[in-house]
Amino acid sequence: MKIKEGYVYHIKEEYFKVVRDEKLMKNHEGNFTRPNYFCIKLDNSEILWFVPMSSKIDKYEEIIEKKIEKYKKCDTIVIGNYRGRKHAFLIQNMFPIIAKYIDHIDTVKGKALQVPSETRRIILEKVNKVFKLKKKGVNLIFPDVDNIKGILLKELKKEEG
Repeated sequence: MKIKEGYVYHIKEEYFKVVRDEKLMKNHEGNFTRPNYFCIKLDNSEILWFVPMSSKIDKYEEIIEKKIEKYKKCDTIVIGNYRGRKHAFLIQNMFPIIAKYIDHIDTVKGKALQVPSETRRIILEKVNKVFKLKKKGVNLIFPDVDNIKGILLKELKKEEG
């Protein structure tokens, strides 16, 4: 399966067993409760970045308001459009992944839908901000993405050799 940036995917349960990070959002079984993940490719490596999505807009709008009240901004959650509805894109919960752990692309009536370009632009802008802060020692991402990335890179190396 060719993985396309800007689309939404579901991941295999096996991923969670391999990376074992308790800060990752849980993958739920069943077609309707399983989270969707927005796909980003940040460089030329085989590492992809997934941003979990939630339809619990009220919950995340409240969190955004509190962060803006406290910090005057919120770069860790984006409310954007997908499938004609509002979704929360949870940059604070993003994580690295490789293609073998991706189960399938999210579709509507058999057709894969891309996240609209304006929403993608805002997400990428905030992801880049969050990574710049991380390089400066301010980590706003809940999962241990450095450890997870290390596990995945070892796995890729093992597969190559």
